[in-house]
Amino acid sequence: MSSSKFGFKLIKLDGKARQGIMQTRHGAVLTPAFMPVATQGSVKSLSPTELTEVGAHIILSNAYHLYLRPGIDLIEDIGGLHNFMNWKGPILTDSGGYQVFSLGSLIDLNDEGVTFRSHIDGTRHLFTPENSISYQERLGVDIAMCLDQLVASNKGKELVKNAMQRTHKWAERCKTAHSSSQQALFGIVQGGVSKTLREQSAQFITNLEFDGYAIGGLAVGETKSDMYKIIDYMDNLLPRTTPRYLMGVGSPEDIVHSVMRGVDLFDCVLPTRVARNGALFTQTGRVDIMAPKYKRWFKPLEEDCVCYTCQNFTVAYIHHLFKSRELLAPRLATIHNLKFIMGLMKNIRSHIAEGTFQSYSQDFLGKYTPTNETSRLFHKNRLSPI
Repeated sequence: MSSSKFGFKLIKLDGKARQGIMQTRHGAVLTPAFMPVATQGSVKSLSPTELTEVGAHIILSNAYHLYLRPGIDLIEDIGGLHNFMNWKGPILTDSGGYQVFSLGSLIDLNDEGVTFRSHIDGTRHLFTPENSISYQERLGVDIAMCLDQLVASNKGKELVKNAMQRTHKWAERCKTAHSSSQQALFGIVQGGVSKTLREQSAQFITNLEFDGYAIGGLAVGETKSDMYKIIDYMDNLLPRTTPRYLMGVGSPEDIVHSVMRGVDLFDCVLPTRVARNGALFTQTGRVDIMAPKYKRWFKPLEEDCVCYTCQNFTVAYIHHLFKSRELLAPRLATIHNLKFIMGLMKNIRSHIAEGTFQSYSQDFLGKYTPTNETSRLFHKNRLSPI
């Protein structure tokens, strides 16, 4: 069932870059947009008011985590996730496919669904397409995601193909099970880094006529070059009139490259996770605020940054907070990183509207130094998404 409360309008194209507006039951979202991740109903260390102040319009929560703790019944009893966490804007929920993927040997997967052991207490649970949709409907969120099977592309084409085909079967069941006219439902295209599989998946999923479409199965260990090639290829495979959501991508350079290739929505724990570890975004790349050279840096991290952190504190003070393991340290770093990302999204939208995005993106990417690719893949593979 399509949502009567959801809509998307494409306003401007600049090359493949798209400026649009997405309407939901809890307000409008200007796109391209980034969704801070509130996995368990909270963007770590920040209040809803602070999220609004950094410029967030939509957030992402996770049905898997909320199902395990505090439980769907409890959240439903208080009137839904918006009431529970006191967030007034739109919410999208991930079905939990990525988290199930991360559990490895703790899962038993078949066409019915996925049986897994809780990472909290070891209890056994079954997620099916039908109950995944039911949980998201009961949470009362604005956008629900289909349950999918995610396989890293380095697992081999046959496993990627099998996971794609199961994702298709589950998508059909999710579409049939979805009954809320208040909530949009997005389908997920899989297929790894194979153009052939991506084309097959896009054709199957778009034929089911979802409210929006996600590009899944990327940013899970493949090279950035391969990721960009697939995103670029997807531009001609997805409808022009619906939102396109690249799941799990949030580094500044990846956002710019992906907008260049036609993506509208992003989410990722990266900006908040690296902030908690003392890595802050700047116009020239990430910096390690705990490095010795910042001990006596008596000025803001970025002179022209309008975030609360840069407007009120020196780098030396933030360095001291991290060294002292003060709770204020990750809060201030998180505020800065999210404000940086939201500012980036605002600039992207403005330049698409003005027809100058191509030159803006070239200028940004020319100044911004990404994290070393080898180091990025090493740390990504070590970090658990749970």
